[in-house]
Amino acid sequence: MIHYITQNGIGNAWVANELSRVEAAGVPFVLHSMRRPDKLLHESPWALRLNQRTRLIYPLPPASLVWSLLLAPLLFRARFLSALVNALFGRREHIRARAASAAHFVVACHYARSMRDAGEPVSHLHAQWINSSGTIAMYLAWLLDVPYSFTGHATDLFRDRSALLDKIERAEFIVCISEFHRDFYLQHGARPEQCVIAYCGIDPSWFHPPAVSGAESPPSRYRILASGRLVEKKGLTYLLDACKLLVERGESIECMVGGSGPLEAALKVQAERLGLAGVVQVTGQALMQEKIIDFMHGGDVYVLPCVWAADGDVDGLPQMLMEAMACGLPAISTRLVGIPDLIRDGETGLLVAPNDAAALADAIQRLMHDRSLSQRLADAGLRWVHERFDLRNCLDPLIERYRQRLGLAAGSAAMPDLRPARASTP
Repeated sequence: MIHYITQNGIGNAWVANELSRVEAAGVPFVLHSMRRPDKLLHESPWALRLNQRTRLIYPLPPASLVWSLLLAPLLFRARFLSALVNALFGRREHIRARAASAAHFVVACHYARSMRDAGEPVSHLHAQWINSSGTIAMYLAWLLDVPYSFTGHATDLFRDRSALLDKIERAEFIVCISEFHRDFYLQHGARPEQCVIAYCGIDPSWFHPPAVSGAESPPSRYRILASGRLVEKKGLTYLLDACKLLVERGESIECMVGGSGPLEAALKVQAERLGLAGVVQVTGQALMQEKIIDFMHGGDVYVLPCVWAADGDVDGLPQMLMEAMACGLPAISTRLVGIPDLIRDGETGLLVAPNDAAALADAIQRLMHDRSLSQRLADAGLRWVHERFDLRNCLDPLIERYRQRLGLAAGSAAMPDLRPARASTP
């Protein structure tokens, strides 16, 4: 049995996406979550059932926690001692990371005793995100004497990094969601054979380009789209600055930013200050799954100018870019982390340097005035998403590792349908 350790279960869409593929491959798994998700991004019957059977790590019963810690030296013997030494004296990035490691070691002792007492079959542990849930997974695997692996994304590797060197050293394998991630792990001591590239993909059958109709007249203004959580790492302030430059150059544009988040008010103030009323609209509404196709079909280009946030946060490989490309839009983004795996500059889209509004405006203007290039990039981007980022096959390297661990023969079944009931279809 494969045991997933996560922070908030299927409160993150990618966890549900990955596990739908794991189940379709016939790999048995149990999902553990540190806490109950605040909201679900999938409403299919399969996702609701998975959420119901997810096992919650927190809250921890105090008396049982103390009893587990007292019993752990007897139950796990030398493994307890070596893991404890690591928690207290292992390589750590800062004092806060050391305190977190000690706390998560205690949690792992309790959870390991619970799994042991229940006779839980554990063949392998996998952590989705490698900060807090990854620490629990590492110590669980250590105490239970089973292998573990992890998938790192962005925030967990940079802003909230904790005990990363020890986690890399002890992992049986590491899932790399881009070539950038593979190089990053190698630079931090990973062995080449540890690194397994498996992209965080999408199901392209959910998305499609708009139907072509000769009767439609072109819009009067060039339509720029962006979407996502309204946070610094999305680089949306640079998009608004680029829109200002385009207006000053005499271009007729409109820009729609879909999403909600802490920067909503600041973006609206920025648009007003730049004199972009009537040009830029910040919706302030999260873009629901069933609305993505309609949103994408309303644009001429999709732009997501990701940056490194001041607190170290960054996007690993945004799925919204994949979804836009799967809907037939040409895409513009930045040379950052895993994005160049998806957007090959001049081939499947355009890339500019982060934090450069002028370069962003130049790229948008280039596609505005070269519609043949725009169409060529859109067509190539659509093919690339289907070829390399199709959820139905991009996880095959990971699933093959699971099969080897469990001694399973190759096999597959239909993937559970995660689409909301009102999702658009081709």
